[in-house]
Amino acid sequence: MTTPTPFRIHVPDTVLADLRARLERVRWPDEAPGERWRYGSDLAYMKELVAYWRDKYDWRAHETALNRNRQFTVPVGGIGVHFIHELGVGPDPMPLLLSHGWPGSIVEFQRIIPMLTDPARFGGDPADAFTVVAPSLPGYTFSFAPNQPRFGIVEIADVFATLMTDVLGYRRFAAQGGDWGAFVTSVLGASHPDRLAGIHVNLLAIRRDLTATKPPTPEEQAYLEEVHHWMREETGYQGIQGTKPQTLAYGLTDSPVGLAAWIVEKFRTWSDCGGDVDRRFGKDVLLTNVMLYWVTGAINSSFWPYYARNHSPWPIASRSVSPRPTRRSRARSCIRRERGQSASTTSSAGRR
Repeated sequence: MTTPTPFRIHVPDTVLADLRARLERVRWPDEAPGERWRYGSDLAYMKELVAYWRDKYDWRAHETALNRNRQFTVPVGGIGVHFIHELGVGPDPMPLLLSHGWPGSIVEFQRIIPMLTDPARFGGDPADAFTVVAPSLPGYTFSFAPNQPRFGIVEIADVFATLMTDVLGYRRFAAQGGDWGAFVTSVLGASHPDRLAGIHVNLLAIRRDLTATKPPTPEEQAYLEEVHHWMREETGYQGIQGTKPQTLAYGLTDSPVGLAAWIVEKFRTWSDCGGDVDRRFGKDVLLTNVMLYWVTGAINSSFWPYYARNHSPWPIASRSVSPRPTRRSRARSCIRRERGQSASTTSSAGRR
């Protein structure tokens, strides 16, 4: 395999100047009266966010912070794959693949990577250190080039297996993922079990089950009400991204405000922010994540897992499902058993 090439993020000044010009001439929509955020991204909040983006946000500072990570690109699967590769500080660091989702990016790993690679620095045990590999998903941000092949979660999993084993030389590794990254991680566990020491997901890649006992238990009733609300009110983005992604891409590729509104609304809805998205993330984190999609022009390609999922069979064959009872602690326990230790963790149900 080709040796990875060191990579540093540097957005040309011309791209930043063009962005600023677009932010200075926004054409705002009106807004229906009623509860804020009920119909989508709140107009008052978006005006506040764009003013901050235009007048106070410092991309170069965040670019510098991202570049503190060791980054590389390498050809895999017919495209250039971008990834962070931070070596663990400990007696025997375990290789750990981190997979983000949509509309996420490597930005979400900035805080956790040092804790994983150097736990002793944060009061932990050096024996728990990981060597972290955190790619940009194929088709996302720096793993994107115009008109490159599209990748669904099955293809992404194969690319990541190749990256970890054939490119980086890790015979066995652990994998963790959330959102689409959880699907990728689950497919890795099913398709490449010989390479995986264990997996951890914080979103379960399962089909939605709308059946219940008769009469339903209180827990089942609460679940059914929640999932019906989700299907009715929160899946519009899946519908268009999974059927006509090209049409949506024109507006989001041309308008930074449109792109930010599309992404920020999801961060607010899907997080434990209590309705205040700035309280949980802050404008700088939100905008840095949006910036990675804007400066690379990758939003259209990032939709592809939705289209592929909508037009392909379920990615994990029934024969791959373990007949043994599943425990939420099993993945981490498998990882710890590689070191002769024991531990537990938790995971949460999915929304895809």
